[in-house]
Amino acid sequence: MLGVVQAVLIFAIMILTVPLPLVARELGLGPSEVLLLSAAYGLSFAALLLLGGRLTDRHGGRPMLRWGLALLAAASVACALAPGYPVLLAGRFVQGAGAALAAPAAVAVVRRLYPRPADYRRAMATWGGLSVIGATTGSVVSGAVAAAVSWRWLFAVPVLVALAGLGRSGSLPAAAPAPSGRRPALDLRGAALATAGLCAASYALVASTDHGWRTAEVLAPLGAGLLLLLAFAAAERRTADPLLPPGFLADRTRATALVAVMATSAGTALAFVLLSLYLQQLRGWSAAETSAAFLPYAAALLLSGRLAGPLTARFGPVPVTAAGLALEGVGLALLAGLDPAGSYPTGLLPGLLLLPAGAAASFAGAAVLATGGVAPERTGLAAGVLNTAMELGPTAGLAALMALAATRPTTVGGYATAFAAAAAGLALTAVAVGALPRTNPTTTPEHTTRIKEFSS
Repeated sequence: MLGVVQAVLIFAIMILTVPLPLVARELGLGPSEVLLLSAAYGLSFAALLLLGGRLTDRHGGRPMLRWGLALLAAASVACALAPGYPVLLAGRFVQGAGAALAAPAAVAVVRRLYPRPADYRRAMATWGGLSVIGATTGSVVSGAVAAAVSWRWLFAVPVLVALAGLGRSGSLPAAAPAPSGRRPALDLRGAALATAGLCAASYALVASTDHGWRTAEVLAPLGAGLLLLLAFAAAERRTADPLLPPGFLADRTRATALVAVMATSAGTALAFVLLSLYLQQLRGWSAAETSAAFLPYAAALLLSGRLAGPLTARFGPVPVTAAGLALEGVGLALLAGLDPAGSYPTGLLPGLLLLPAGAAASFAGAAVLATGGVAPERTGLAAGVLNTAMELGPTAGLAALMALAATRPTTVGGYATAFAAAAAGLALTAVAVGALPRTNPTTTPEHTTRIKEFSS
């Protein structure tokens, strides 16, 4: 149940990606309104994750999961019934807020379900692949449902999953008491600065794809966001119980793993966005045909996702993450050979098979590296940081790569340049991850026995 919830939180980000032109026509939206609607869920999700993680550490995973799911369900109903743009936009923002509460809370509950470090590592190896499964399902399903019925029916999925999760939440373990007997304080000033800074900076990065980097529409929110984040960093150093302890990201393994998560999520987002534009705008495919083009991607992802967890447990997270990054980079490099007249089987399909295989392995290993060695009372913080990296990757990475694509004289040439740059970035990240100290969880007889059980 927790795994389905995590996948649906990412599914909800993607459900309007393919049918967005249909939504724009139905509601009569302009370019700026389409831009904000496409970014609303991700903006509030990314901006509130640190606060969600801190609330989880303070109040426990089970109650915060309930609040997050309730908020997600109510906002999804509002989106489905939205009479116009303002209600739909507000609903998407509130959906993201609910996801920001539920995502770190779900990880905290996983930690309670698997208290032994070896079991928790295996669980997180599987957990790491759930997000990309949710994103792929959202892209594949959304076009078909929007073409067959209406885009509004897509919001039934988060409603049903949230209600099912609320019904099962009573069987989940309660929060463990804090070691000191004291709940961590809630840093409201830090939460406000981090939320406002991340939201402003993320919006600027998204807006840059339409307005360019030298416009007031981008420079004003970007400057404000950076100043707010600098103020957040300064405030955290003077706070006794900070929202994000300054030393939390100083660990080399954790910091590199978070970069790997950002690079992996940016690469997958780039493939979805550019290929959706390429197939619909340049090749004249329908939304349903575009969704069908990603079916091999989804099949490869499901297969590789089942293998990623056992491989991480068998060989360790460092080599699996590095190999996954390299494989995803090869898939993007193949897509860099995009041809306006190329065929789908030879021009797109090889990359669409290799990319998800690499992404599943990378997410699985990086999730273990990013959350490993964290005290139980900071599980929510670790989960919040992990999910923040997963959201900032597509936002910042996609904006930079789209800006690079715009420098080329032809659309297809720009797409090819963006794919090539993303492939190079993944290759460099794979080298950085490969240089990390390797810890193999199979060095003890107990681990060997447990891994065999897990694999079977």
